[in-house]
Amino acid sequence: QVHIVESGGGLVQPGGSLRLSCAVSLNVFEIYDMAWYRQAPGKQRELVAGISMIHAVYYADSVKGRFAISRDNSQNTVYLQMNNLKPEDTAVYYCNVDSDWEAPKPRFSWGPGTQVTVSS
Repeated sequence: QVHIVESGGGLVQPGGSLRLSCAVSLNVFEIYDMAWYRQAPGKQRELVAGISMIHAVYYADSVKGRFAISRDNSQNTVYLQMNNLKPEDTAVYYCNVDSDWEAPKPRFSWGPGTQVTVSS
C-alpha cells in the first residue's frame, strides 16, 4: 500500500511564498512521474505541476512562472515552491503518481492534502 503525505501549507498574504512537500512510500520512487494537484472549494481537483523521472517539468498556465516543482529521490519527496501567491491559489494541495499531465490519471489513493490559504 502506498502512503502519500503532503505538508507545508498555511496562511500567507498575497505575494507571499510557501514550499510544499510530499513524501511518498514507494520503492524505486525515482522511476515514477509525479504531480501536484489542488482543489478549491466547490471546484474540481486540477493538476498544477508535474515532474518526470528525468526531471522534465510541466506547469498549468495558471501557475507558470510562479510555481516550481522539484524532487529529491533520496528522500522519496517531491516539492512545490510557490511564489507570488494569489488569493485564487487558495486550495487543498495534493500530490500523486501521474504521467499524463494534460489528462490526469492519478495512480494511487489520495493523501490528506495540505491547505493553502492566501488572504490578507
